[in-house]
Amino acid sequence: MAYQALYRVWRPQRFDDMIGQEVITRTLKNAITTNQISHAYLFAGPRGTGKTSAAKIFAKAINCHHQVDGEPCNECETCKAITNGTLNDVIEIDAASNNGVEEIRDIRDKVKYAPTVADYKVYIIDEVHMLSTGAFNALLKTLEEPPANVIFILATTEPHKIPATIISRTQRFDFKRIAANDSYERMIYILKQKDVTYDDQAIKVIAKAAEGGMRDALSILDQALSFGDNEITLDNALLVTGSVTHELLATYISQVLAGDTKSALASLQSVLEAGKDAERFTEDIISYARDLLLYQQAPQMVEEAEMGSVSEDFQALAKQTPAQTMYAMINELNAIQQQMRFTTHPDVYLEILTIKLAEIGGQKGAAPANVATPAATPNAEASVPAQTAGNADVTELQHEIDQLRSAVKHLEQAPAASAAAPAKAKPRVAKSPATKEVNLEKIYPVLGSATREKLNQLQEVWPDLLNSLTVTQRAVMKVSQPVAAANSGVIVAFDYSFLYQRATTDHELTDALENGLDRMIGSALPVVFVPKDEWPVIRKNYLTAHRDELQANGEEEAQPEKPAANPVVTKAEELFGKDIVDVKQD
Repeated sequence: MAYQALYRVWRPQRFDDMIGQEVITRTLKNAITTNQISHAYLFAGPRGTGKTSAAKIFAKAINCHHQVDGEPCNECETCKAITNGTLNDVIEIDAASNNGVEEIRDIRDKVKYAPTVADYKVYIIDEVHMLSTGAFNALLKTLEEPPANVIFILATTEPHKIPATIISRTQRFDFKRIAANDSYERMIYILKQKDVTYDDQAIKVIAKAAEGGMRDALSILDQALSFGDNEITLDNALLVTGSVTHELLATYISQVLAGDTKSALASLQSVLEAGKDAERFTEDIISYARDLLLYQQAPQMVEEAEMGSVSEDFQALAKQTPAQTMYAMINELNAIQQQMRFTTHPDVYLEILTIKLAEIGGQKGAAPANVATPAATPNAEASVPAQTAGNADVTELQHEIDQLRSAVKHLEQAPAASAAAPAKAKPRVAKSPATKEVNLEKIYPVLGSATREKLNQLQEVWPDLLNSLTVTQRAVMKVSQPVAAANSGVIVAFDYSFLYQRATTDHELTDALENGLDRMIGSALPVVFVPKDEWPVIRKNYLTAHRDELQANGEEEAQPEKPAANPVVTKAEELFGKDIVDVKQD
C-alpha cells in the first residue's frame, strides 16, 4: 500500500482517541448510551480539531450492534465499511464543491429511502457554510423534520456564516483549539509507537507552531520525519517550521534592549542567512515580547504555554525590562509587520526595525545600566555619587514633566461637571498611566444611551465574533469583554493594560470587530476600548455628571411627577387617602 500521511494513519477511531475535546465526546457517548440521539448536529470549530473524525465515529457508534458505552467496536463489518468509506448509508458531502440548490434537492429526494445495511442513514456535510442561500433554504424543511432513520451532521469552521434558521434546527457543539501540551503528548505517543528517536524540545516547537490544530501538528511532524530521515531533531524542527531558537531570540532581544545596534544587526543577518522567514521571525519576536510582559504579571500563563520550559535567562530578562519599553517595541513590531505584507524585500524592513528597537532600548535602558556601574567600577568613588545624583535629578524632572502632561490632557478630556474638583482628578491620573489614553469623548455618548438589552445581544454573539478574527487578533481580544452597548457604539474592557494599548493602535482589529458586528447583528457599531481597572472610575464620573444634569432638569419640570412614581407614596395614599398624606420634596 502507498504511504499515507500521519494524520490519516492516526485519525481517531474511537471517542477516547480524540484529543482536547472531552466535553463533546462525553456528551455524544452519553446520548448514544441513553438513546437520546438528535436528528441534526452542528460541529463548529477551527481546522484540525476533530470535527469530521467525531462525525465518522458517531456514525459508527449509532450503527454498531456491538458498541460499549457509546464506543464503536471497529471490528464488525459496518464499522470497517464506515472507516473505509464504502458504506452507502453514510454519505460524506463536500459543501465547497456541492453548494448548489440541485445538490440539496438530490439529498432531499434520496433521504426518503430507508438505509440498505445500517440502522441509520447519516449525511456528513463538511464546510457547510459554503452552501448558497438557495441551498440553505432548500435544506430547511428536511433538516427540521427528517425521516426517523436519518441523521444530519454539519461541520464548519465559520459558523457565523450559517443562517440562524439552520443553527436553530441543530444541536451545536463548539470544538476548541487543542492545547500545545495535548498536541505534544499525542505526538510523543505516535513517535513511541513508530519507534522513532526524537528531541523533546523539537516536539514542543512543532506543537507551538501548529497553533491548536492536531492535523497541522501531524503534518509538520511528517515533514520533519522526512527531512531528518526518521529522526526528529531541534534543528530539523526549526528549519521545517521556520522558527528561531529561544536562545537566539533572547540574544537578539537583549542586544536591542541594551542599545547594541551593531550586534543586533549581526544577529539578524545570521537569522536571514539561515533561511528563516522574515514574517515568521517578526511573529516570534512579538510572541517573545508578549511573554516577557505576561511573565511580569502572570508567570503561570507563560509557564503553561511554554510547557514548563522557561529558562533562567528569560526570567532575568523579564524582571529587568521595563513594561513601557516593551509597549513601545510591540507597537513598532506591529507597524513593521503590517508593512512587510506588501513588500518583496522584508529584510530591509527588519534592518530598519532592528535600528528602531535598539534606539528604544538605548533610551529606556540607560538608567538601569548606570545603576549597575558603581559595583563594576570601585575605583571611581568620587565620580559615581555625582553621576548617580545627576541621574536622580534628571529622573525626578522627567517624572514631574510626565505628571504635568497627564494633568493637562486629563483636564482637556474631563467633562464640565468634574471641573469643580480638579484636585481629586490629578492623583488618579498620576497613579494609572492608561487613563490618559482613554477617549472619553467616544465613551460618554455610548454610556448616555447604553441599554441592558443591547449588551445582552452583544454578549450572545461575542464568542462567534472572536472566532471570526485572525489568530493574532484573537490573542489580543482573549482577555476582553463588552461592558456597555448602545445603538451608538460598544465599550470593550481589557483585563491587561498592555493589551488595551495594543488594541487602541490596531486599526485592522477595530475594522474587523465592526465588520463582524455588522454581519452578525446588522449594525456596524463603533468599538471603543478601555482598561478594566479604569472602567469603574470612568462610569462613576459619568453617572455623577449625568445625575447633576437630571437634577437640574427636575427642578424645572419633572419635580411634581416624582411623588406619583414613588411606590411608597402610592401605597400610603391607598391606605390613608390623598387628603391626609402630605408629600414634601427634599
